Amino acid sequence: MTQSLLDAVTIDTGTVPQRTVIWLHGLGADGHDFAPIVPELGLEDMPPIRFIFPHAGVMPVTINNGMAMRAWYDILGFNGTAREDDVGIHHSQAAVEALIAQEKARGVPARHIVLAGFSQGCAMTLQVGLRHAERLGGLIALSGYLPLRQTLAAERSPANADVPILQAHGTQDPVVAIQRAETSRALLEELGYHVEWHTYPMPHSVCAQEIAEIGTFLKRVLA
Repeated sequence: MTQSLLDAVTIDTGTVPQRTVIWLHGLGADGHDFAPIVPELGLEDMPPIRFIFPHAGVMPVTINNGMAMRAWYDILGFNGTAREDDVGIHHSQAAVEALIAQEKARGVPARHIVLAGFSQGCAMTLQVGLRHAERLGGLIALSGYLPLRQTLAAERSPANADVPILQAHGTQDPVVAIQRAETSRALLEELGYHVEWHTYPMPHSVCAQEIAEIGTFLKRVLA
């Protein structure tokens, strides 16, 4: 059975892009959430880039009293010790892989594809990007954490052992505690990944300085 493609907001910065950024939203948001960020990234001098902002499916979310909302997977508890929804994570992993495959079929090489994500989308970015069979351009991990970390060492792809990773977090984040992000960063570094780490005095959000640094990172890895 072929994986059906997620609906998405798509923004091309020019004609026939040969570079792609797939940007995954957080819990309860949708692909429109980060679309306004594109003009703020300062990429005017770059070759054309296609930004894809997919919408996660709608599902009941345990921590929100079973309310149905857009989510990449169910969340059973707020702390890092709660059981993880590995079935949901793997289902969304396949959906993101299908988007990568679509871009490769359009002629964009894997090395010109960057995965980015915020919060739950950050978790999916790390889940997919570190396991993808071909070297990607980079991973942008915002205000989130490393999911299914017990299986990463066995499942990670040698092709992405040196993938550039930008990880950023707010020091006042009440949703995903910065300690959880720091633990994720330490685990990545123990496995030999190079992580460019930034913190900002903000809650569970993004800020102007962070957007500027994301733009700088994209210019470097997609040059």
